[in-house]
Amino acid sequence: MVSSKFFIIDTLFIQDLSGVNLSDYIKLYNRMKKFSPWIFGILLASTLGSMATVYWKTQETSSQPDLTSQTILVQTKDWVVQIQANGVVQALQKINLSPEDSGRIAKLYVNEGDRVQKGQIIALMDSERLQAQVNQYQASLNKAVADLKQKVAGTRQEDIAESKARVASAEALVAASQTRLNRAIVEMQRNQVLVQEGAISRNAFEEFVTKEQEARANLEAELARLKEQRESLKKAKNGLRPEEIAQAEAEVAQAKAQLVFYQSQLNNAIIRAPFAGIITRRFAQEGDFVTPTTSASNTEGATSTSIAELSSGLEIEARIPEASIAKINRGQFVDIQTDTYPNETFKGKVSLIAPRAVQENNITFFRVKVVLSNGQDKLKSGMNVRLTFHSQTIKNALVIPLAAVTTQPNGQTGVYIIDSQNAASFQPVTVSATSGDQVQVLAGLQKGDRVLMSPPSTEKIEGVDKIGF
Repeated sequence: MVSSKFFIIDTLFIQDLSGVNLSDYIKLYNRMKKFSPWIFGILLASTLGSMATVYWKTQETSSQPDLTSQTILVQTKDWVVQIQANGVVQALQKINLSPEDSGRIAKLYVNEGDRVQKGQIIALMDSERLQAQVNQYQASLNKAVADLKQKVAGTRQEDIAESKARVASAEALVAASQTRLNRAIVEMQRNQVLVQEGAISRNAFEEFVTKEQEARANLEAELARLKEQRESLKKAKNGLRPEEIAQAEAEVAQAKAQLVFYQSQLNNAIIRAPFAGIITRRFAQEGDFVTPTTSASNTEGATSTSIAELSSGLEIEARIPEASIAKINRGQFVDIQTDTYPNETFKGKVSLIAPRAVQENNITFFRVKVVLSNGQDKLKSGMNVRLTFHSQTIKNALVIPLAAVTTQPNGQTGVYIIDSQNAASFQPVTVSATSGDQVQVLAGLQKGDRVLMSPPSTEKIEGVDKIGF
């Protein structure tokens, strides 16, 4: 209790009112009636003022909070710097499976969620026309190869004999044709005299003229065939020229190229998985027409650019602020949490740090990818996750809660420390790395200091009207 003393000065006595209660004041009042009224007024006013002061001091003392319970003791510890960020689970590999050319799906062997192996057939496109073209060009190639082999092997004696026989046959036909022509000429000349004498009609004579013309044309045709057979015999005796063999080789190469092209087209009609993975989406069904020139649709039965989407593996992509990217390294361990599995922490490692920054809302970020060490069977593509990157370990670091740090109106950063008299005072500090809700203090505090955590905002602490956090 704060002591309050008032003194009454009179020529008769000096009374010390310290510690006097109300009944004593009443007795004193009766004794003082004989004194002048102004002395009594002074006494009464002083007494009431003293009692009010004592009351309010007592109330203030009893309502003063115990700040010790709102503080934390500054200590040193080995501190692992952690960087937290949000990320999204995505496929490590992802591709839309499409045919090389437009066509209709003949067979579709997969559904969404199916696991497939590398090289597994996903779908077959309609290929009847392509198969017919392959068969055609296979036959053309076979013929060209056979012709080339024959020309390269040269002409056999049997072939020469056959060629001579064909020449002889052609000569005989020419002779016969010549004989028929000769007879036709004789008949025409004889009947020409008769028509002049009027013995036969002009129409009858024209028939002999026609026979002579037919015999002459037949002779000319037989002479042409004889010439061709004689040339063949000559080639058979002399062998083929190099340019003829080269031409035969070119015909083989052309036939082979045509066959390879259509075989490739036929092979493209078989849609295979380029890597092992999961069918995450299916865009079409059997009978749909798929063409690379139209917009993709996820509605079955619609024309689309793709048949299905194939994904393999999982990774997480996060964006790290420029100020923290120096603390991120490839191979760094990462804790992964998601609201889907609130009681589980998955593990991962940093696999990639983008060499180029991106900006969004005037904030510079770097893309960081994390490969999963576990949880592939639970995490799904598109899930939102929280990442905690484990950076370096600082020995004997001074660490305090981030909530204890405040900034003054003049921009100075500091904390409120509590002394032995339970009084708070502002202490400027220099802070460094943060990790979660903790921050490292480089200067301004020492081990054993008590730091105010969250003082009541309506209390006045040693002249401070309000402390805002």
